[in-house]
Amino acid sequence: MDEETLIAQARDGDLTSFNSLVIKYQDMAFNLASRMLDDNDAAADVTQIAFISAYRSLDSFRGGSFRAWVMRMVSNACYDELRRRKRRPTISLEPLNEDDEEIESPAWLADSSNSPEDEVERAELGHALQNCLTGLPEEFRSVVLMVDIEGLDYQEVSLAIGKPLGTVKSRLARARSKMRECLRNYWELLPSVFRLGDEVTP
Repeated sequence: MDEETLIAQARDGDLTSFNSLVIKYQDMAFNLASRMLDDNDAAADVTQIAFISAYRSLDSFRGGSFRAWVMRMVSNACYDELRRRKRRPTISLEPLNEDDEEIESPAWLADSSNSPEDEVERAELGHALQNCLTGLPEEFRSVVLMVDIEGLDYQEVSLAIGKPLGTVKSRLARARSKMRECLRNYWELLPSVFRLGDEVTP
């Protein structure tokens, strides 16, 4: 069944059709929330809130990219959570394994085909990338995640954040610049392709 039909039926109260839309976009929504918040439990809650909001607001969807519309719901829910955290700051703890050691490898970087050495390097690089993402201003983080991680085009991101295309491009350029600057602190972890022609002086 095509997406437009699912949306129309969901508007008429068909939960099965809406659930089909949820299944289609839930991974993307969770990934965006997880990287925005750097907390999988909070991301799961925010994703659920976003889809509930989307269901209740289906009548406000005027066509175009449903994916962008859903990502806007997720982004708004993330911003609400981040504002709540600022009002009530908490200490973020890394998850622990059965040996009470920190788990530093995000699930989105896992690859069972890697050697143990590769796994360690990927875990360290993943931790570095997440640290740099978390350090970005919220409005930059959401744009770079939607474009470079989730693959949305500029127009979809413009719809998702409610800003002009020029703002999207400007924020993306600044976000990428800040990410490159941050990742210099983790130079030895970067694959060689990212280091060619730009060596760091000890």
